[in-house]
Amino acid sequence: MSEKTLPYSMKDVHYDNAKFRQRSISKVISQSILTNNVKRVSFTCSTGKFLILLLIAGLTYLMLFHTSSVGPVSFDKAKGSMSTGNNNTHGSSKFNIFRRKPPLLTPDEMNKIVNSAHNPIKLNENSLWVNRQQRVKDAFLHAWSGYKNYAMGHDELMPLSHKGIDGLGGLGATIVDALDTAIIMGLDEVSTEAGSWVEKHLSDMIKEKGQVNLFETTIRVVGGLLSAFHLSGGAEGSQPLHKGPKPAVYLENARNLADRLLTAFTSSPTSIPFSDVVLRDPSAHPAPDGLSSTSEVSTLQLEFNYLSYLTGDPKYSRQSMKVLEHMRTLPKVEGLVPIYISPNSGQFSGENIRLGSRGDSYYEYLLKVWLQHPGANLTYLHEMYEEAVKGVKHLLTRKSSPNGLVFVGELPYGPEGELVPKMDHLVL
Repeated sequence: MSEKTLPYSMKDVHYDNAKFRQRSISKVISQSILTNNVKRVSFTCSTGKFLILLLIAGLTYLMLFHTSSVGPVSFDKAKGSMSTGNNNTHGSSKFNIFRRKPPLLTPDEMNKIVNSAHNPIKLNENSLWVNRQQRVKDAFLHAWSGYKNYAMGHDELMPLSHKGIDGLGGLGATIVDALDTAIIMGLDEVSTEAGSWVEKHLSDMIKEKGQVNLFETTIRVVGGLLSAFHLSGGAEGSQPLHKGPKPAVYLENARNLADRLLTAFTSSPTSIPFSDVVLRDPSAHPAPDGLSSTSEVSTLQLEFNYLSYLTGDPKYSRQSMKVLEHMRTLPKVEGLVPIYISPNSGQFSGENIRLGSRGDSYYEYLLKVWLQHPGANLTYLHEMYEEAVKGVKHLLTRKSSPNGLVFVGELPYGPEGELVPKMDHLVL
């Protein structure tokens, strides 16, 4: 299929925002007259046209002779008061009437606005948002109840057969992954149950389990434990903020697990880690095809950086950041990269470029890791992100026809191949 037959074109990417541009008073008047088909040469006397002329004359008079008695508003922070003056800081006072001035607020009203930006919104118990909040909590409790009754300790629940499965290595992924959500929702009973399970079982399971995926285990289990540690007050060294085990339990398990996951980095001949780790050995090996997903190897840094921050041990951050530092040196297509990379060669594999699975969070973590360390010398991550965004707009973004819906397509055969109008759900 040639590019001409695709239901979109490059010109559809550009938007015309002319309808949002401001127009001058004179242009509004002239366009109104033309719209109403008023003849320029001769006017027949009618009430409507007489009123139009009267309106024009009145506006002209105001523009030429009116002076505003109210000057610009200023707020004195030292005195906590506002004052008005007749100094015209925006040009001639003849035109001030047409400028939109801010409303005059009392100091109390000003303080109320400022304070509201720093305080959480107090919701009325009967408000729509409280009802929505409760429905979300009810859905969470329903899911947790089913998992607890039929699959407690397993990674996932099979809802139809009422059985548990361990598709993520058997570390109780649902428990750890849901723990921080339960804490945020204030569900003390759930967070206590989940926390108690972590305290009693997780440490032994980390020592005994077999193969796990580096990426999935990092974002769900290590990430979930670090979130629970943070939300329970461990990062501040204060007393536990929620019911359940001491925050140190979460950090100790996260560190124990991460020590074993580091084998994926240290076993690889390049800066790109292997995809799988055997926890009980521990040992690591590549996937059957020898490749790692680009998104998986570049979506470990937030968790490992934070673990180094909490423990004071730089090894976690050092190993994970080597990945991004290495990727910085690899060739790209307008900032875009293939979805596979080889841990043996350290090079990208294939030409498939997309923002969907195996490519999505590479771009996401460029920005997030840069934000995580604003003072560090990581500007190259922001530059890589900006270049990638431009590449997405140029190479992947199109509009459908005839409805003009914007979508992000895929380049399975690289930039020289045809763009496939398929948008993965992970792109959203």
